[in-house]
Amino acid sequence: MENKIQRVISDLVESYGGWFLDEEHLADGRMTDHLFPYYHLFSPIQINNIKIKNRIVMGPMGNVGLCDETGRPSNKMLQYFTERAKGGVGLITSGLVLVSYNVEASVTEPGDLSLLPRIDRTRTVFPGWRILAESIHAYGAKFFIQLSPGLGRVASPECLVKKFRLPVSASWNPNFYIPAVPCRPLRDGECLKIIKNAGQAAADAKALLIDGVYLHGHEGYLLEQMTNTAFNRRKFGRFANWQAFGIELVKHIRQRCGVDYPIMYRIDLSLALNETYGQRLPKVSALKKFAKERTVEMTLDYMANLVKAGVDMFDVDLGCYDNWWLPHPPTAMPPGCYLPIAKLVKDYFARQGIKSNMGLPVPVVAVGKLGYPDLAEQALREGLCDMIMLARPLLADPEWPNKTYAGRVCDIRPCIGDQEACLNEFIEGGHPQCAVNPRTGFEDVLCTELVPTSRPKKVAVVGAGPTGMLCACTAAQRGHHVTLFEKLDKVGGELIPGSVPKFKYDVANYLQYLENQVEETARSYQLKIRLRTEATPELLKGEGFDAVVTCTGARPIKLVVEGIDLPHVVQAVNLLRNTLTAAKANKVVVIGGGSVGCEVAYMLVYEMSKDVTIVEMLPYFMKGVCTANRSHLIHYLEKAGVQLLNCAKLQSVGQNAIKISKNVSPTVPDPYNTWSPVLPENIKNPLGKKILVKEKEIDIEADLVVLAVGLEPDDRLYEVCVKERVAPEIHNIGDSFSAGRIFEATKAGYAVGRML
Repeated sequence: MENKIQRVISDLVESYGGWFLDEEHLADGRMTDHLFPYYHLFSPIQINNIKIKNRIVMGPMGNVGLCDETGRPSNKMLQYFTERAKGGVGLITSGLVLVSYNVEASVTEPGDLSLLPRIDRTRTVFPGWRILAESIHAYGAKFFIQLSPGLGRVASPECLVKKFRLPVSASWNPNFYIPAVPCRPLRDGECLKIIKNAGQAAADAKALLIDGVYLHGHEGYLLEQMTNTAFNRRKFGRFANWQAFGIELVKHIRQRCGVDYPIMYRIDLSLALNETYGQRLPKVSALKKFAKERTVEMTLDYMANLVKAGVDMFDVDLGCYDNWWLPHPPTAMPPGCYLPIAKLVKDYFARQGIKSNMGLPVPVVAVGKLGYPDLAEQALREGLCDMIMLARPLLADPEWPNKTYAGRVCDIRPCIGDQEACLNEFIEGGHPQCAVNPRTGFEDVLCTELVPTSRPKKVAVVGAGPTGMLCACTAAQRGHHVTLFEKLDKVGGELIPGSVPKFKYDVANYLQYLENQVEETARSYQLKIRLRTEATPELLKGEGFDAVVTCTGARPIKLVVEGIDLPHVVQAVNLLRNTLTAAKANKVVVIGGGSVGCEVAYMLVYEMSKDVTIVEMLPYFMKGVCTANRSHLIHYLEKAGVQLLNCAKLQSVGQNAIKISKNVSPTVPDPYNTWSPVLPENIKNPLGKKILVKEKEIDIEADLVVLAVGLEPDDRLYEVCVKERVAPEIHNIGDSFSAGRIFEATKAGYAVGRML
């Protein structure tokens, strides 16, 4: 039985590579309304002593930067969560709130400054929490605070140089970010201190009108490290029993808060490290200690014991930091990726007759790419889960619940899963935002309603990519008379080729949403769309516009090497616009291992069965891209046999082969490393090894060469418009200002549309 259950994990992990070849599964990721009205999504549910009005839970996300430096929740945090309460969600969870500040040196900055909200530090932080709870309640939503016993080995190792103290863990474990840094085992007394802190935090939360606590026990954080045999290899002491810490934690919270205070627990059914890395696991120094991870059977037994101790509900997923794409499913992961996991747990509870201390069934909350109303409703109807957790979809559109209830599915702004703004942004030093919603994280300064203009202008927006479409719609909705010019025969810009690979279904949803918004704005406001029109300086000047906004995009950087103009050499964007270009090719070499190059390679190998090699100059593929997204692609590119050549430079292109210069030194990083992140540019690794150089020329067969070496802004029209003074007001935004991501395009289009 155990092997059969464990195989569920291996089958799922294996399927996350080419799942999109199944058209029926792919259809689950469309924003359709076939199951409207959504009776199951909007039915109430009882959790301990509280009733939640619907089955939608706002999942926890990094709340970095949503507090002041003391840890007190700020107005930014208040408005951020209140916006989601207004949007109709039933239960809101706070995101990480640590209780290990007097144990872990890694969780504060020097001077006891905090990046994360605190509830432990002083009573001066209490008003922020109480106001937040009251504000959420005002809109009919409940609020759980997510308490985390600590970070452990997944904390920043900078405490070693800033405070001269080691990070901690359950046993001697390598730090995730710099595996050469050891994390020391917590002493039993320190563990008891953390448990006591959690009990006090829960008691304070109850006093501050917070409706329940939510324990952060997944993804390899400290609670997981103490309760998973992968990390907890203690031989002696109170917590050598890997279940003891979690069970004592729950019992202590229950003791402090009473029987009628809800406790939710976030857990992964399996780390899935063995299923991810297989025979490689014992050979990688950063991973080899973790081979004896908690099995599914062990997890289910632990969950049953947690219920006996006082847990009322669970949400369940897979994975940890070392296979980060599993707990943070990126663009290319399938819709509803963990519904089978939720169903497995739900069936186990039913077979075992497991009920909470209040005699109620123990709800199982499904997680993982469920922002598609029909899929969410179907999962509840089929009994796969009891509630639906939405995290990033509620950043993309806080009104997701209200719009779904009303049947306005086509108006839902869909999440695109790139994780550049919601996850990578705060890792790089910012705070949570959203690539497609410019107000996320700025609700405190950008009001919901657009302010009507008092002086309508005649505005030209040139280029109907995401920047131009959003700018044109925003300006028109404020009362300006806007003309949107596009030289092609449809709107969308680079989103059109960007949504061609089947696994980019989320981008296809976003493109459809923007098309709908442009059409609706054109019907209701003064917005004209002129397709197949080249907006020349003469045309713009002749029509007498008051303001011109150029959003003319970017052009591919052209390499200067021998043979680059041969007919079998094609730009990646042109290949995406016409995939028949690759129809007769067998061996394809992609030059450039950024996100575009790797995504094109992924399409070529999975959808078109090509033999693919990627050549990248830098030591790391997809450098700067969110760890979850890059690791997922790299892992499954390797599974498909794609050769990744880093520290390699194109020398020439021939009729049937290319020549590259490759650094073959053993100091070159493993291009298939998905278990350690690429550190940000401003973080110096004092233990990092220098890359030595040992060049070798290599010939690679190729009957198609795809260039994906980057883009440069195409600002030629803007410069001419400024020189010719075609209008009193001229702006240049989007890729024609700085070739980048949808994140920057969205912010620029909205900002200029608001200020015109």
